[in-house]
Amino acid sequence: MPEVRLHLAHEAVPIWQKTEEELCEIGLPPPFWAFAWAGGQALARHLLDHPEIVRGRRIVDLASGSGLVGIAAMKAGAAHVLAADIDGFAVTAIALNAAGNDVTLDITADDLLAADPPVCDVILVGDLFYEKSLAERVYAWLRVADAHGAAVLIGDPGRSYLPRANLEKLAEYAVPVTRDLEDAEIKRTAVWRLAPNC
Repeated sequence: MPEVRLHLAHEAVPIWQKTEEELCEIGLPPPFWAFAWAGGQALARHLLDHPEIVRGRRIVDLASGSGLVGIAAMKAGAAHVLAADIDGFAVTAIALNAAGNDVTLDITADDLLAADPPVCDVILVGDLFYEKSLAERVYAWLRVADAHGAAVLIGDPGRSYLPRANLEKLAEYAVPVTRDLEDAEIKRTAVWRLAPNC
């Protein structure tokens, strides 16, 4: 995706260990903000190839990580993007990556899942269905957003807890990923739309 430049880690383990050292805590989750995850890459590519999805619209990039999807949305012509991630390191990474791409994002560390979805036109979710309890929480929140009129697009490389029965596949991409984090060097990754009234 040559249209977007990101500050990324090349190896998962050293950055993971450094994060744990900085926070004086062992057993932290992976540094999601330091990598372009497959679901986010596919979703960002889809937005850049189909800018009409976000052009002139208000966007929420849920669990933004590195900011990749939100940055792609702004480059595709979104009117406004709220990039949300509860990880403080992610908030910093999003700001650095947005500045490096000459786009402006509103960034929050608030847990958006703890309240009703904000008013927006489109919610973008890249690679967030990897854990059962989180997936259930995200899906319920997205259903509320859908009921309030927001379109929902999800990028996912086949994670176990993706509710496929309630989604419509829009596209599929072969996405290069790091073997430190995934089980293959190329992940078949789909972009899905939340089907209405499921």
